[in-house]
Amino acid sequence: MQQFVVPQFIDVEDKIFGPITVRQFLILLASGLLVFLAFKYADFALFITTLAVVGGGSLIVAFVKINGQTFHYFVLNLLQTVRRPGLRVWRKNYDKDELNYLRLLEPPEIEEKEVRKAARSEHIRDLALIVNTGGFYRPEEE
Repeated sequence: MQQFVVPQFIDVEDKIFGPITVRQFLILLASGLLVFLAFKYADFALFITTLAVVGGGSLIVAFVKINGQTFHYFVLNLLQTVRRPGLRVWRKNYDKDELNYLRLLEPPEIEEKEVRKAARSEHIRDLALIVNTGGFYRPEEE
């Protein structure tokens, strides 16, 4: 049997400049471009505001990890959880309007299911013998 090398540390990103990964470099490059455009075309107060908001936000997105996840994945997971939580809570208390509405609804039709007979122990024993003998034993031959 051939042996193959299994890759290790597949979740580690490639580094390009010292400890900076490609993703971090691109985030910092984009934010640096926005800050430069604010420096060139905006007044000083707007430039300082843009520097604080965009620079701080990009530093957080580029370098912060929460529970081993990058910050933008954490924010996406947080938004999905807030929008559609996995925990369902039963609300026992209904108000009168909801109860009246539920009373007026017609109950759904319930289809009757076939009731299966419980397997007898003799039948289970016969099936076990068929399996154990490889199909040579036939219970109807007795």
